[in-house]
Amino acid sequence: MSTARQSQSHYYDSQSFYDEMFEKDFSVRPHYDSVHRLFGKIKPSELNIRQHALNQRMMEEGITFTLYSSNQNEPLERTIPFDYIPRVIPRHEWDNIDRGVRQRIRALNAFTHDIYHQQHIVKDGIIPRKMIVSNTYFRPEMVGLDVPSGVYITASGIDLIRDEKGRYFVLEDNLRSPSGFSYLFKGRTLMSELFHDLYLSSSVQSIERSLNCFLSSLRSLAPSGKRDPLIVLLTPGSYNSAYYEHTFLAQQLGIHLVEGRDLVYKDHNIYLRDLRGLRKVDVIYRRIDDEFIDPLAFQPDSLLGVPGLMNAYRAGNVAIANAPGTGVADDKAVYAYVPDMIRYYLGEEPILHNVPTYILSRKEEREYVLDHLSELVVKETSLSGGYGMLIGPSATAAEIKAFAEAIKLDPERYIAQTTMKLSRAPVMMDGVMAPRHIDLRAFALMGEETHVIPGGLTRVAMTEGSLVVNSSQGGGVKDTWVLSR
Repeated sequence: MSTARQSQSHYYDSQSFYDEMFEKDFSVRPHYDSVHRLFGKIKPSELNIRQHALNQRMMEEGITFTLYSSNQNEPLERTIPFDYIPRVIPRHEWDNIDRGVRQRIRALNAFTHDIYHQQHIVKDGIIPRKMIVSNTYFRPEMVGLDVPSGVYITASGIDLIRDEKGRYFVLEDNLRSPSGFSYLFKGRTLMSELFHDLYLSSSVQSIERSLNCFLSSLRSLAPSGKRDPLIVLLTPGSYNSAYYEHTFLAQQLGIHLVEGRDLVYKDHNIYLRDLRGLRKVDVIYRRIDDEFIDPLAFQPDSLLGVPGLMNAYRAGNVAIANAPGTGVADDKAVYAYVPDMIRYYLGEEPILHNVPTYILSRKEEREYVLDHLSELVVKETSLSGGYGMLIGPSATAAEIKAFAEAIKLDPERYIAQTTMKLSRAPVMMDGVMAPRHIDLRAFALMGEETHVIPGGLTRVAMTEGSLVVNSSQGGGVKDTWVLSR
């Protein structure tokens, strides 16, 4: 019996979710035809062989992610779960996502500039002043500072979900130092090798030029338009959970991988120490949070950053991507105002809509949320990675009570959202297809032009019934194929 037929008899426990591959009657969506046919033909034993080969390649190449848990004495480094049934997106769907992400990033970048300059959006009453000045990620050091090329958000990851009707919504914006690029590129390499014929026959849009676009975006930030700038990737070091990605990107982009101790501040410039002496650095792609990048400007006990970096930055002698202070635009409370930003700065209607969101500083919305916690998702505004969340429908009475007390104590610290019925896609479990909830992280690169990497990274909640897709919470990934026709 084929894998596909084996799976159909028990694939759904209900039909209340949108499925990426199957219609409600289990007919296959046209853009999944070739994928479904292939996986319907391959024997489970052959699939297991390919899965083993894939896992072995990931281990050999060090494609890992570090999990931290309060139940463990030591962090656990592991290969990220990778499911080899690709997610397939038809061209017309992707074209709409591409336009929507570009629009959103333009508005968010304009907002970030405005907040650190005239604050027109505050003066005009679109966003409350308190939401900005009390924001954890607002950096007074950036006020009045003009950033290179006016680009605050060089690299971003916009998380999208689909509801039960197949409509796309933006779940959140990741604008500080979004991760997942390496899994996107390595996943494509592995899939194109292990399922070569399927990949070639599926007319998948290439992502090869996206690395060049990434490098071009960084180069465009170089002070004085320097044609051959020295670019470094600043990492916290090998103990960081995303260190594999840091090494991968530095290698693929042809830039230097450095830690804070490799850089030195002198005469309002930043220099790289190497065997040739001191070499002037033009652009720093940082994968370190704001508070750690310069102990003289932010957290004084940080050993990860570069003392004096902000002085060089203010002098216009080095560019930082993403710019310090961009976190003010991806705060989960500010997220609720992005549709208003699009209308305000661009004079356009949003192409991609937000998940319905409640601002808990508003008395009426707070009271509604407190009365309906068992139905909603609550998020702490300053946290990410699946931390600080309450998923009401699956929470215990004790968890709901604890969140209710926390909201009453400090309502501005939280937002609440409608619990969305995340779409599902098939993953292969022991040779049989099984549905799992997914989202999509769409990556945008802003420089002289804005480039959205075709497909992005599909993240998968590997536990049956779970809605948490974050790698830090045990989620996995899929390669995402955007069809070219």
